[in-house]
Amino acid sequence: LPSRTAKTQEYVKSLRGKSAAELGSELEALRKEQFNLRMQLATGQGGKTHLAREVRKKIARLKTVVAQQAKQSVQAS
Repeated sequence: LPSRTAKTQEYVKSLRGKSAAELGSELEALRKEQFNLRMQLATGQGGKTHLAREVRKKIARLKTVVAQQAKQSVQAS
């Protein structure tokens, strides 16, 4: 059974292998998921409150990778 940090590292590795367009669509999907979870909580349907935190963390990781890639492309040129 992989630990939580191992799963996180795999997720970040998979993000680093994607293009900027793929990262953008991934961010859009995560934002939609975050919205849906927020709506479920607001209407009293959300039993899995931990998912909202996980999605928020995934968005932060994705944005970090995007910023790192942007910084590398600026330094490379």
